[in-house]
Amino acid sequence: MTLTAPPRLLLVHAHPDDESLWTGGTIARYAARGVQVVVVTCTLGEEGEVIPESLRGLAADQADQLGGYRVGELRSACAALHVTDHRFLGGIGRWRDSGMLWEQPGLASALPEAHPRAFATGAADEQVDALEAVLREVRPQVVVSYAADGGYGHPDHIRAHEVTVAAAAKVPEVQRVFYAVPSRDTLEKGLAALAEVEGMPFQLPEPHELASVADESISTVIDVSEHLPAKISALRAHGTQVKVWLDRWDNGAGVAAYALSNGVAQPIVPTEHYVLASGDPAGCEVDLFGGLGVSGTEPVGDR
Repeated sequence: MTLTAPPRLLLVHAHPDDESLWTGGTIARYAARGVQVVVVTCTLGEEGEVIPESLRGLAADQADQLGGYRVGELRSACAALHVTDHRFLGGIGRWRDSGMLWEQPGLASALPEAHPRAFATGAADEQVDALEAVLREVRPQVVVSYAADGGYGHPDHIRAHEVTVAAAAKVPEVQRVFYAVPSRDTLEKGLAALAEVEGMPFQLPEPHELASVADESISTVIDVSEHLPAKISALRAHGTQVKVWLDRWDNGAGVAAYALSNGVAQPIVPTEHYVLASGDPAGCEVDLFGGLGVSGTEPVGDR
């Protein structure tokens, strides 16, 4: 294989905590392999529901200071994942969390009235230009965001998808675009394991309450088992949004779950899953960079 350039991975996420929830293990894995990892966050997550009672005064309907607090959470999460290059799209605070409504369990939709600075209703051309500028500076070979439905319908996730696809198409250095997706089979196995454990503090979901995709559509499965401690530390850093529970946990092995403000359990699993949206699929089954001929994606200890 011809080594052509150092590997660079850029991930576009809607809110602080999405980088850890959707791709935390992947980020930690590639950062540990010497890949330049850049995380771009589109909003400050101002509309999030606050879990700790002591911090609920930060919420949008009270002091409206949650966004600033979540900036600190995001910095701590990035440190846990060994990310040294994090950016807010358009600069910190440029676009605001659009909020959402639950249409039904596992499916979100837009609020009837958006904030004037809401990301989902902001000027798409300006957002694409802002991301294009970052892509031209960083020159990543691989870009990651969400699928067209945003994973579960959140308007900010959908807009992040649209902006990422449009911007990446303008930058020739981008060789692959992936969508982070939840695997249906892996989710079901993880929930079955949680159901067998006594004392879990979260509620198990109803059938189809958690969004997922059929495994036949998944192109790439990333083994993140060695990096679950980093992912869990990053999830814990987002304490206003995420609660983490571990059982029989020892050095990355055991049963673990997290829950958002709804208290519904989601398993922490040893793989993260992607759909290749554009680019050559050869070699990408277990590696986002597989077959691209870039150096530095092997484990640091194997060099």
